[in-house]
Amino acid sequence: MAGRGFVQPQDTIASPRVLTLDANNEWVYAKEPLHYYEPGRTGLDCGLSFGKELSSLYGKNITIGLIPCAIGGSSIEQWLGDSTYRNVTLYSNLLKKVRAATNGTFKGILWHQGETNANATHYKNYKEKLERFFTRLRNDIGAPALPIYTGQLASFLSRTTNPFADSVNQDLQTLSVSMKNMFVINTTDLTPKADSIHFDSRSQRIMGKRFAEKVYRSQ
Repeated sequence: MAGRGFVQPQDTIASPRVLTLDANNEWVYAKEPLHYYEPGRTGLDCGLSFGKELSSLYGKNITIGLIPCAIGGSSIEQWLGDSTYRNVTLYSNLLKKVRAATNGTFKGILWHQGETNANATHYKNYKEKLERFFTRLRNDIGAPALPIYTGQLASFLSRTTNPFADSVNQDLQTLSVSMKNMFVINTTDLTPKADSIHFDSRSQRIMGKRFAEKVYRSQ
């Protein structure tokens, strides 16, 4: 969920109740862009919007900590294989960040991935691979029932380039029934940037709020 939205002034206003783990594994006030792994591709994601909305829903006694670990364009096979992609060893980096966050309680995983797997070359056994990945991640974190919140692939994605996008979305729905504490948020009404591939800034903020509402209602 690295995000490619345009960062606007409102996205750089921090909240005292929303923190993020930075490149030095230190908690700092969150502001966009949260992801720093790809300097030439950074943009607005849904993280700050999620944190602010969830903080508002829970009230002033709760502080939200975000741990950004996304790398755009990565496949589920690369996460399962702990591949090094765009100079980041995906799964090892995720676990390193999780283990560096020694304060607080882990409350869930936000996951938005699948476009790279939505073609004839990479779609095969996607659902099984994703389930295996989620199970491994929960076990490695030490929380076998940790909630997982996933977002659908965009409705505006080209079904010519990504012919299995609807299948990926159906896999998410199927897994949300068979796996305990897995949830899916709707993205069908969200809109793209001019590239017709990435969510625009407005949609990123809406997505963050929807993730927050889903977390709040599912606790």
